[in-house]
Amino acid sequence: MRYRTLLFAAPGVATLLTLAACGDEQANGNPAAEPSGTTSVQPSGTPADTLTITVKASAEAPAKTWTLTCDPPGGTHPKAADACAALTKAKEPFKPVPKDQMCTKIYGGPEIATVKGTWRDKPIDTKFTRGDGCQLHRWTEVGPVFGDVPKVR
Repeated sequence: MRYRTLLFAAPGVATLLTLAACGDEQANGNPAAEPSGTTSVQPSGTPADTLTITVKASAEAPAKTWTLTCDPPGGTHPKAADACAALTKAKEPFKPVPKDQMCTKIYGGPEIATVKGTWRDKPIDTKFTRGDGCQLHRWTEVGPVFGDVPKVR
């Protein structure tokens, strides 16, 4: 009986500890960390905020390439508005999976995508795959960016 309780309680405790560790760096109560009354606004949608997305159904398959700009959505991407919405919704859409991250061995497929350019004034040069659970989650989080993945022939 005691072991069954531990079996169910341990994941819950781990989740609570993980959530407790999450937070905002500015939530330290330090007034000096708060922004001053002046702000500068950068115009969005500039050519500097352009992404080039290359998607392949497998490593050997031909690539499909699009450009994407947001605010307003544009470029050659077939569903630019959906892609921009997915990028805006994701907290850190281009953050790679940490090297020491434990991942499930769920294989999502051979698809490969690269994204290069700038997003919110930061240079982007990253690769997405579907080789394990972490990579699959990362892909799915911004899935509309990759459009309809070309089929393997």
